Amino acid sequence: MSYETKNIRNICFMGHGNSGKTSLAESMLFSTGAIDRQGKVTDGNTVCDYDAEEVKRQITISTSVAPVEFGGCKINVLDCPGYFDFVGDVLSAIRVADTGIIFCSAKDGISVGAERSWKYLKAANVPTMFYISKLDEEHGDFYKVLGELQAKYGSIVCPVVAPMSDGTGVIDLVHNVAYQTKGGKTAKIDVPAADADKVAELREALTETAAGASEELMEKFFEEMELCEEDIVTGIKLGMKDRSVVPVVCGAAMANIGTQAVLQAVCDYVPAPAVDPAAATLGFVFKTVSDQFGKYSFVKVMGGKITADMSLRNVRASSTDKLGRLYTICGKKTTEVKEACCGDIVAVGKMDWKTGDTVCDPKNEVELPALEMPEPCYSMAISPKTKGQDDKVAGGLSRLNEEDVSFTLVNNAETHQMVISGAGDIQVDVLCAKLKSRFGVETELKPARVAYREKIKGRVEAHGRHKKQSGGSGQFGDVWIRFEPQDESNEMIFAEEVFGGSVPKNFFPSVEKGLRNSVTKGVLAGYPLVGLKATLYDGSYHPVDSNDMAFQTAARLAYQDGIPKAKPTILEPIGLLKVTIPDANLGDIMSDISSKRRGTVLGMNAEEGMQIVEAEVPMAEMSSYTIDLRSMTQGRGSFTCSFIRYEEAPGNVQQKVIEEAKALAEAE
Repeated sequence: MSYETKNIRNICFMGHGNSGKTSLAESMLFSTGAIDRQGKVTDGNTVCDYDAEEVKRQITISTSVAPVEFGGCKINVLDCPGYFDFVGDVLSAIRVADTGIIFCSAKDGISVGAERSWKYLKAANVPTMFYISKLDEEHGDFYKVLGELQAKYGSIVCPVVAPMSDGTGVIDLVHNVAYQTKGGKTAKIDVPAADADKVAELREALTETAAGASEELMEKFFEEMELCEEDIVTGIKLGMKDRSVVPVVCGAAMANIGTQAVLQAVCDYVPAPAVDPAAATLGFVFKTVSDQFGKYSFVKVMGGKITADMSLRNVRASSTDKLGRLYTICGKKTTEVKEACCGDIVAVGKMDWKTGDTVCDPKNEVELPALEMPEPCYSMAISPKTKGQDDKVAGGLSRLNEEDVSFTLVNNAETHQMVISGAGDIQVDVLCAKLKSRFGVETELKPARVAYREKIKGRVEAHGRHKKQSGGSGQFGDVWIRFEPQDESNEMIFAEEVFGGSVPKNFFPSVEKGLRNSVTKGVLAGYPLVGLKATLYDGSYHPVDSNDMAFQTAARLAYQDGIPKAKPTILEPIGLLKVTIPDANLGDIMSDISSKRRGTVLGMNAEEGMQIVEAEVPMAEMSSYTIDLRSMTQGRGSFTCSFIRYEEAPGNVQQKVIEEAKALAEAE
């Protein structure tokens, strides 16, 4: 069936892991006849969690798309991961969703995942609903959670669906009907007498909230002191658009309780996509899948329509591509279609597109804003278990990066390590598992080596003499060099004060080259030597045997002789740490920074009920911070850490660095 833009609804399910998102998507598909058997996350047979890693771990790892048809609308459900490590997929889904539905379980209330979801949706200015899940769970309390939401986010939070007191269904407060579920079957019934008073009270508050959405409705409400059903729907829909109304729905998805009321609420209140069907074709690639089922690029149509035979311009790649086949995808099941209307979501097969790409009419080039991902803050060195498979690891991760743009891979020439950086340990662990299952390469992870530096603190004069006679012409180079520290530049400053031609000018570049090659390896632990001034002030030469190589070697010998006597020291990289945490965690975080991480707190300021602590911390102490901060703040904290300068490391740290370098050299 083909739909018009006004009948499309794009919603993303957000919230903490295990709050019921995948189960509600499954219940929606089952309730509308899209599937004939309802799967369970614990059984590994749901439509949305089909990836082998998701089945194994029983968590959502990447956003799945499940189109649901109900009441003349096509509802594209984007089932997002709940674990913070996979935030990249959540942010991609928000970009194409017209409403975010945040899940809170009736037993656990507002989780950290729900708080974060609210922040993301608020920052993106996307309409929001809450779904209170697992009503049938022991100690579940809908009204307690509703009270928490209203206390935290204000009276804009209003229920449009509430549970029946006997637990057999839910009540649609706007349309004044109940949905009772017995034996898995749902029927519409009148509001039970036992719930009439509570419904009247909730409906009154709801009417007031809806009336506040426009002046016209407000006037009508003051005149008549009530609004008709149609007006309440209009008020909620208007209020959702500008986030002045946040509806609350509820249910118990595993038992199919409340699912039909949720579907009705989505059709009634979620805004249709704010796009222009009359404009030139424009699409945004928000997800890429490349697995055993094929390669698909998921595109939201932002202008015009997309048809199977057209050519589209990929702005990033500066290429015009003729489209392959078009599909609607439900989990891993594909259905071929000929076109996708404006506002809809479609998957295009076999395209060389990346997540975040804009595709458009070649005659009307437009580029939509790129996806902004949080800076990856968890880094590990990744290497193959079998030697010689580095290219296989890099190639596999490059392919996985087309799907997940939130991680980075850097080949660190200085530490000779391939470093993978992501949002946390689970994300990196999953990427390693995918490398094994999809690309047949096993990997191991180690903490990434820190890029230390070496510097001298003293001044020394050193002699380097290279003399070699081996039949025919020999080699001769002889230099005196003064080494001293300087703070003008990290790069070595080379100077000469040679008098009387003891070293001819044409050999000055040879001496400099020999020294520049030498400073790449310091004498303590083999790290680059920085902040050095080297002055060539004397020497001698041989008219026949002196040459470029001889003076390079003499310079290197002077370096090896002089630097160990010039009080060499090890410098460590210092980062500027900015941690955002709840007030309650302030003491723990401050003490952790100063006592555990050798850091210095610079200051703090409050922002929206959170504290932002700024500190300078040695980068060597930050490798486990992502995991430690998560446990100290129950996942509420976040941080950024960026390199600012090098500073002399304490003696015990220097000793450790030297020992590690020695062990590494012996192992190689």
